Amino acid sequence: MRRFAAALDGAPVHILVHNAGTMPDTRQVTPAGDEVTLATHVLGPHLLTRSLAPSLAAAGHARVVWVSSGGMYSRKLRVSDPDITARPYDPLDAYACTKRMQVVLAELWAERLRAQGTVVHAMHPGWADTPAVARFMPKFHKAMAGRLRTPEQGADTVIWAAAAPSPGATTGLFYFDRAARSTHLLPWTRESPADRDALWSMCEARTQGDTP
Repeated sequence: MRRFAAALDGAPVHILVHNAGTMPDTRQVTPAGDEVTLATHVLGPHLLTRSLAPSLAAAGHARVVWVSSGGMYSRKLRVSDPDITARPYDPLDAYACTKRMQVVLAELWAERLRAQGTVVHAMHPGWADTPAVARFMPKFHKAMAGRLRTPEQGADTVIWAAAAPSPGATTGLFYFDRAARSTHLLPWTRESPADRDALWSMCEARTQGDTP
């Protein structure tokens, strides 16, 4: 992430989409010691957003879109045990928990980048028939054969949030099928301000350092 940001050398970035995803069957860690799902969905995008903040500002009215998942609706923000060492590893749980983190981070970044004119939103693309779904969720992919969205349908709201006029008029929203949606369907999933602060502090602590 740092090398990529450095290679841009401050050039304007008009659109940044965080769409990298993974769901390994077993717990894995990066060379830095971070659990892979956390690193892919949360720490990497957080670091890249921070690294490219000057480039986003240089672009003027830039936009950042976090591609989350409807799976996050089943989880409350959980900052304790981010590397899943104190509880059994479950790929679906790791995925859903980090997707909830993404939605909260998008809201936090929206507030921090508001003053420079950068818009930040999160969205849910629906379940699309992509190679990643086939690889990481083979049973689900087989059961849903013929009912999954095409990749183009899944990407529709991503492109709309990144380029259409109306989502550029506000910031910090969560979209599904081009409509702003609630980020909570169950009351017990609501996080506290302290939880949100703890997530930000964890991401900052894990992504500090200047070595490319």
